Amino acid sequence: MPVVTVGSGTVNYLVTGTGPGLVLVHGTGATGETNWAPLIEAVADRFTVVAPDLSGSGATVDGGGPIHVEDLVAQVLGAAGHAGLERFHLAGHSLDAVVALAAAGTRPEKVLSLTAHAGWAKTYPWMAFQMDLWIRLVRTDRELLARLLQFTAMGDATLRARSAEEFEQAATAFTAMLGGAEDGFARQAHADIAVDITELLPRVTAPTLIVSSADDRIVPPHHQRELARLIPHAGLVTVPGGHGLPFEDPAAFTAVITDHLDRVTATV
Repeated sequence: MPVVTVGSGTVNYLVTGTGPGLVLVHGTGATGETNWAPLIEAVADRFTVVAPDLSGSGATVDGGGPIHVEDLVAQVLGAAGHAGLERFHLAGHSLDAVVALAAAGTRPEKVLSLTAHAGWAKTYPWMAFQMDLWIRLVRTDRELLARLLQFTAMGDATLRARSAEEFEQAATAFTAMLGGAEDGFARQAHADIAVDITELLPRVTAPTLIVSSADDRIVPPHHQRELARLIPHAGLVTVPGGHGLPFEDPAAFTAVITDHLDRVTATV
């Protein structure tokens, strides 16, 4: 995979496909590929897809200090530019829905459209308390964090449908995904705690779809309603599922983003 130097970091990113640019920004603890693989497969025949691994994830290397949203914005823009994208569609999930929104507010002239799932404008104390718990757990016993997220990140229908064996399998898989990445996850969770992009949101000019998961317990739907209120002309759609929709129901997650891309590109 190609790499680009941004500030003190070396950002690893995936690039594939052909056509207009589409930059995909992953959530806390994920990578470009793990967060977006089904969507990449679905659109690579008509978009040039760039999916960076941001600080704390994948093979990206930095100085190891605190992660700030503005640093992640620079990494997203740096990867897009290094891949040759002057303008691009943009999609983000969770923390990196925040980053995508901030990028669109920072450099609005570069963003053709924006889709943001499970994002928020500002972290409030109860959210910070939750994210601090993640940090404490990942630093002491990442399996406990994996178990916690199995019922906080999933929607009601998924929780009702899972067997005891499926809960164990999911927790084991997520524990393995965290293996060796505890420090990166903790640093990204600290970035979650520090979020406040309120002043950037009115500067977003791209056609924007805010996607809210009806059963999101981590960043509940009122946060997405606030985003839609603060961003000029933004649309809002609510879909079944939880905060972890990209992993809980990849097909639904992919469909809502491709539908927005189809509507935007049809008008160009």
